[in-house]
Amino acid sequence: MKNLILDQITDFLGEEINHHSPVSGGCIAQTEVLKTNKGNIFFLKQGYSNAMFTCEANGLHEIAKAGCIKTPKVILAKDDFLLLKWIEKGSKTIDFFKLFGQQFAQMHQKTQKQFGFFEHNFIGATPQVNTFEDNWANFYFTHRLLFQYKLAEQKGYVTPSLQCAFQKLEKIYPSILLGSEEKPALLHGDLWGGNYMVDKKGEPVLIDPAVYYGHREADLAMTKLFGGFSPDFYQAYQQTNPLIDGWKYRENIYLLYHVLNHMNLFGNSYYAQCMQLINFYL
Repeated sequence: MKNLILDQITDFLGEEINHHSPVSGGCIAQTEVLKTNKGNIFFLKQGYSNAMFTCEANGLHEIAKAGCIKTPKVILAKDDFLLLKWIEKGSKTIDFFKLFGQQFAQMHQKTQKQFGFFEHNFIGATPQVNTFEDNWANFYFTHRLLFQYKLAEQKGYVTPSLQCAFQKLEKIYPSILLGSEEKPALLHGDLWGGNYMVDKKGEPVLIDPAVYYGHREADLAMTKLFGGFSPDFYQAYQQTNPLIDGWKYRENIYLLYHVLNHMNLFGNSYYAQCMQLINFYL
């Protein structure tokens, strides 16, 4: 760990750090556990010098304000590091996914007037544009699908076949979302199996958000990108905050954003899945 970061943390806490060691914590940041002379334990993320960590902190704050699902407490956020309270891991209870689904549905009941967020942030390491819009269909196409498509063009992943398919999708896109209009809901933005924890009480804790206010179907679609959660999660969600009819049909349009992003981050092994998702509607 850089001595400068260690010194900043020590000065802020007023405690001496007498132990620090690497821990697993994702594929983007470098992560460590810190222990102080007063017995306090913290989780440190570092390795970037842009606004990624302050954006993550603001996202955690926004979820915490909903008051219905746990997040790590933000201790100190700077451009080059993020210090969080350590979450002691536990085991899932038999009702874990039922509780998770209920709490996630309650989080989506926190709304605001416009789609977007007060700042741009990141989805993984990719910039995520959150310019406020009154219309969800416009917001999602412009700042999610088209943004990722143009990035894929820059990276050389767009073939003539993908270009043709995307142009066809653009023409019919408004009809896909027609009738699904809702108030802008607070979204985690990047919820999959690696972005939640189980605390020592056996309760869910949301981590690594890409927060904005959007359509809650987009959040739920992302949970299914790598196989999905327990059926108890989705059943409890529906019982708490039922979805509008047609949500299953719209899942692929919301998955497309994340698959395009994965292609831009990790390469064209995701190309075939992008084409499959688009062709579902053509």
